[in-house]
Amino acid sequence: MRIIVSGANGFVGRATCAALCDAGHDVTALVRRPGGCDPRVTERLIANDNFASLAPLPAADAFVHLAARVHVMNDSAGDPMKEYRAVNVDGSINAARAARDAGVKRFVFVSSIKALGEGELGRPWREDDAPAPVDPYGITKLAAERALLGFGREHDMEVVTLRPPLVYGPGVRANFEQLMKAVERGIPLPLGAVHAHRSMIYVGNFADAIRFVATRSEPTEGVYHVTDGEDLTVPDMIRALARAFGKPARLLPVPPTWLHALGKLSGRSAQVDRLTSPLRMDSTRLRARLGWTPPVSVVDGIERTVRAYLEVQR
Repeated sequence: MRIIVSGANGFVGRATCAALCDAGHDVTALVRRPGGCDPRVTERLIANDNFASLAPLPAADAFVHLAARVHVMNDSAGDPMKEYRAVNVDGSINAARAARDAGVKRFVFVSSIKALGEGELGRPWREDDAPAPVDPYGITKLAAERALLGFGREHDMEVVTLRPPLVYGPGVRANFEQLMKAVERGIPLPLGAVHAHRSMIYVGNFADAIRFVATRSEPTEGVYHVTDGEDLTVPDMIRALARAFGKPARLLPVPPTWLHALGKLSGRSAQVDRLTSPLRMDSTRLRARLGWTPPVSVVDGIERTVRAYLEVQR
């Protein structure tokens, strides 16, 4: 199949292009800067992630939309919500219009668990739960989901939305990378008494799910949650990382109430909440209705992530 991928040289984009190329598909990669893509793709430079001035695209069967304005630390934009909306909502609709003009019949939109909210309902989130996003990123991702649904219905285009939780894997940055560094250095972590489970998705599994829904021969549309299928607690995650590093897991059983108090004193309440609160997604629909299963287990995914991290350090 001929498939267009936006955000193709990002963390998930590179893995997605590799999965599509491995399966024998012809990939056009839309990127803002040249380089960083799988050498098997055809790169095409775009001016920005709003896609308003996008030149006509080559004919294609499917479009995978990964480009987005993600969470920005210390955002300096005068009107952050306006900036998020310009990329995540307007940009998504502009991309869908360009896809329609290229003859695309299926548009795969990569959303986020943030479109649902920061916490959970006492059980894993399901696709038909009422969303309650709280930050500009989550709010605009949900708005884009709804706008694309309407666009697809109006123009007879199948729209598939995938909502992932935390994505990890070779090359992961941010909090997961910091956690790996702490485990590798043997730093004692005060998380031994945290029992909340959190959903994750290995980047290779996520790329495989994107490939699966983008190239499936049967009619495919709707919203689907995608996870590894095994939700770990933070201590379980640390133990798995420690095993992969060949080091002991240094976990201190500090009560979560103490951690929350320290978070307030240090101005890191949000970070503490992410570590101590459950956030799970039910991905049964993708498995039972469409028949997708993750090819890589959580243990193998963490081991591959650690191996890649160590190779970079050498």
